[in-house]
Amino acid sequence: MDKVRKTEAEWRALLSPEEFFVTRQKGTERAFTGRYWDTTTPGIYRCVGCGTALFASDTKFDAGCGWPSYFEPLDPSKVREEADLSHGMTRTEVLCNVCDAHLGHVFPDGPPPTGLRYCINSLSLTFEPQA
Repeated sequence: MDKVRKTEAEWRALLSPEEFFVTRQKGTERAFTGRYWDTTTPGIYRCVGCGTALFASDTKFDAGCGWPSYFEPLDPSKVREEADLSHGMTRTEVLCNVCDAHLGHVFPDGPPPTGLRYCINSLSLTFEPQA
C-alpha cells in the first residue's frame, strides 16, 4: 500500500482547521455535532485526508453516542489500531493506514456480527452517496 505523506503546511492547506485538529492533532468533535452522526443515506465513507474508502453505510448503526459508528471497516488493511492512553483512559485509537489520519476509537460494545463499535469523527470523513 502506498502511504500518503504531506508536510504540516500541505495538510493545513488541504483540510479545514477543524478537520486538521481532528485528523492531524488527534482531536475530537463534540458529540451530536458532526456532519454524519445521523446520516442514513446509502454510500461509502472515505478518509478526508486521502480519499481512501474506509466504511460502508450498511455497517453503520445508531450507537446513541453522537458519532458515526460502524461495526467493521470496508477493508481492515486500510485502518490501523494503536493504544491510546491519553486523558487518563485506556482506549484503542483508529487511524487511516494510508495517510495516518486520526479517525476515532474502537470499542468492544458493538452489535453482531463483530461486537465492535468503530466510533469515528465526522470531521475525519467525506461521504460518497451510492449511485
